[in-house]
Amino acid sequence: MVIKKATAEDLDAVWEIFREVIKSGDTYVFSPDTPKADLPKHWFAPYMHTYVAEVDDEILGTYIIKPNQIDLGSHVANGSYMVHPKAHGQGIGKRLWEHSLEELRSQGFKAMQFNIVVSTNTPAVNLWQKAGFEIVGIIPEGFNHAEKGLVDAYIMYRKL
Repeated sequence: MVIKKATAEDLDAVWEIFREVIKSGDTYVFSPDTPKADLPKHWFAPYMHTYVAEVDDEILGTYIIKPNQIDLGSHVANGSYMVHPKAHGQGIGKRLWEHSLEELRSQGFKAMQFNIVVSTNTPAVNLWQKAGFEIVGIIPEGFNHAEKGLVDAYIMYRKL
């Protein structure tokens, strides 16, 4: 597996992952109807650092890291991670996290915060807790789940 900084040439492959991950409407805030034209502002904005994971010359995972806030809050990072559903269980998500941890530290971030982790997304909650994140807040009915309706969302935090 090779993890590298994403380029404009990777946009189509990242779109395939993004589209597949958001289409269920149960883990990310992006509408399942999000058009491809919106991907650059969600995943390739100038203030983001975007990476892709290639396995046998196929992009199967991606992540972004960015400051969670501007100026005096910019030492805390925020990020998003996606693995193509056909590649689940292959350790790609774990490798993306490990890579991002190195990048976060090299870029001077002191902590990381996820602003919205869907409470019903047990695999993600468990993964981030294993990675040292704590639930530091609950947003009651903060996510509109496609099947379950309004469910809680967690704010998760970890020092680097």
